[in-house]
Amino acid sequence: MKPLHFKHALSDISNNRLLNIVSIITIAFSVIITSSIILFFTNTTSILNIWKKGVKVMVYLSPEVSNEDINEIQKKILGMYGVKDIAFISKEEALKVLKQQMKRQSSLLDNLKENPLPDAFEIHLIESSEVWEKIESLVSQVESIPKVEEVEYGQKWLARFSGIVYIFKLSGYALGILFFIASVFIVANMVRLVLYARRDEIEIMRLVGASDRFIKTPFYIECIIQGAVGGIIGLLLLFLVFSSFTSNVDQGITSDLINIKFFSFTSLSAILICSMFIGWFGCFMSLKNYMKT
Repeated sequence: MKPLHFKHALSDISNNRLLNIVSIITIAFSVIITSSIILFFTNTTSILNIWKKGVKVMVYLSPEVSNEDINEIQKKILGMYGVKDIAFISKEEALKVLKQQMKRQSSLLDNLKENPLPDAFEIHLIESSEVWEKIESLVSQVESIPKVEEVEYGQKWLARFSGIVYIFKLSGYALGILFFIASVFIVANMVRLVLYARRDEIEIMRLVGASDRFIKTPFYIECIIQGAVGGIIGLLLLFLVFSSFTSNVDQGITSDLINIKFFSFTSLSAILICSMFIGWFGCFMSLKNYMKT
């Protein structure tokens, strides 16, 4: 590309500020909406994958359970297929852990007359058994053991939550495609208006022998610049919103269970390239129709 092409492109941007601002704002808005959807689902998927690893089954024992009963129940559970290991958690230990987790509200537990928590077992499964059907089968066996009061596990909740996320993901993809089409349409119309305003100049350039490529190149550069500027603005605004959100979330909550991350450099580059492609494609569609006429 010749410096003359960049000069013409920058001149068009300067002469048609309003149209360019509208295109940049549209692209920026599209990048914000689409990227925020992608960012939400990326973090949601990451969190779900973390929660799905190492599925635990909690077995709560009845209050009248004895030490002999505890040993007997532990042996029975260890003998079941799919159990990797099992850990006993006494009610005293459970209360101690609860107080550590509720540091700011631990005073609420100091006046308890008796420990309300039950003795429990924490069961870890082998990877091949971390399947809904196999967990259901194991839970049914554990529930049938005498002195077992309740069995709790989060796989069913995770399955439902994953289904909800999947539905929202499809909606997000549809919304992203809609904003892509809208951005391309607005950029194409902007180029069409500029072409209409410069139609006499373009005809003169053709008469003196200018090739279609020579005429088109400044428009492509102009629209790619619009896409780049719109993408950068959109990502900067999204980062500011993301930083504000994460700074207001309790770090104690996000330390282990939830690890929220922004886009990597590779993802940012891909989004920026896509925003530049929106500008290029909108220009291509408009120029294609114009040159035919």
